[in-house]
Amino acid sequence: MSTVLKGGRNPNRSPDDSLTTLDSDPMLIEERRQHILALAQSKGRVLVRDLSQSLGISQITIRKDLDHLQAKGLLQRSHGGALPVQPGALFDPTLQEKEKSHRSEKMRIANAAAKLVQEGQCVMLDSGTTTTAVAQALKKFSHLTVITNGVNIAAELTGTHFDVILTGGIVRKNSFSLVGPLAEDMLEEMHADILFLGVDGFDTEIGLTTPNLLESRVNRAMVKAAAKVVAVCDSTKFERRSLSRIVPTTAVHQVITDTNLRPEIAAALRDLNIELILV
Repeated sequence: MSTVLKGGRNPNRSPDDSLTTLDSDPMLIEERRQHILALAQSKGRVLVRDLSQSLGISQITIRKDLDHLQAKGLLQRSHGGALPVQPGALFDPTLQEKEKSHRSEKMRIANAAAKLVQEGQCVMLDSGTTTTAVAQALKKFSHLTVITNGVNIAAELTGTHFDVILTGGIVRKNSFSLVGPLAEDMLEEMHADILFLGVDGFDTEIGLTTPNLLESRVNRAMVKAAAKVVAVCDSTKFERRSLSRIVPTTAVHQVITDTNLRPEIAAALRDLNIELILV
């Protein structure tokens, strides 16, 4: 018979055995997750290995807890742990979720973007629903070279006479984008006439932001590789900040957005010598 220590704990049980008891009680699970959230908010970051050791449960379960808290928009997952979601920070929605919002604005923005392109140019498109709309609008051209890290954008342009260059890298399931060192290294060898960059947040003081750290690095490499940078986003993206900055506002040459943009934001952009196109 197994020996049970004072307090009911069995020395022969593993941390995962005790977890089975915890996981059988939803209240205990919720209390644990609230504890993790409180730690993240007080310390500014939590690590999977530290939580596993302090709580005496497996790293697999901790990762599930962090994924659950991220799905509720309470934490932002990072390498090896998670960060608290800052006020005004944006969650990382899927491409399918983004496609449902502001469709008419995106189409108008895309058509205005296509007017900036000339036949035979090299156009760079980052991943996203607005840039996918730009890709659709570009189909009126006969000959373009398109560089993109968007798997869905490359598929959208299949059947055209364009030369489509897809960066290498790891596929992000949320956005169908390619990220990581392979994508960044390839972009260092590229040059584009114009980049159309979609963003999740555009704060005139902070700059252009995205919820994903790896995505921001690839976007930054795109900006460096382009002669002209055009931000394409609807007006709801302004004065919002996400986790990772791509570039400061001054790195942008033009902005295409809808007419619902607040006048004071429009004035701030023009004060920075950024050409603003309202559609």
